[in-house]
Amino acid sequence: MNRFLSPVVLEGRHVRLEPLEAGHVEGLAAAAADGELHRLWYTSVPAPGAVAAYVEDFRERQAQGEALPFAVRLRADGAIVGHTAICNADGRHRRLEIGYTWYAGRAQRSAVNTETKLLLLRHAFATLGCVRVEFRTHWFNHRSREAIAKLGARQEGVLRSHQTLADGSLRDTVVFSIIEPEWPAVRRHLEFRLESHA
Repeated sequence: MNRFLSPVVLEGRHVRLEPLEAGHVEGLAAAAADGELHRLWYTSVPAPGAVAAYVEDFRERQAQGEALPFAVRLRADGAIVGHTAICNADGRHRRLEIGYTWYAGRAQRSAVNTETKLLLLRHAFATLGCVRVEFRTHWFNHRSREAIAKLGARQEGVLRSHQTLADGSLRDTVVFSIIEPEWPAVRRHLEFRLESHA
């Protein structure tokens, strides 16, 4: 087990990030159906009927120390509205990636993503002592690229033909990062954005 990725609950005003477990399947399936993001060919969002296998896959990755997946729960009504994960973590070099993030349609363009990323970034920089956090997305996922940039992450480049997708196509991966000296300003920026949702 990668102790760098020990399970933890992260809680804010709007969301609670819970270590992913089988009990989240029903809520995640409902979230995946809201907005049908799985129909976008450039995302890794599971179809509602594939959520159980998706959760099992991430739980196996967690057991092997490869990822720390979370279910995103709204504090207001207790509903599960999405998924996110810490992955590609390297404790020796104090870096990790935040990815596999998706939300139900009802949670998009709300405080959910801002607070989710604030909680994960705070955990990465303040608790784990990271010097670098990465975000990666498909070249064609313009909404994701815009959302990552709005967090305060900087685009570093594009890894061309970086991954082979399930349909056999090649993914050009856009890489963003936040580094330790940038974290105080990014934190304040995210806190300011959350204040507008109060």
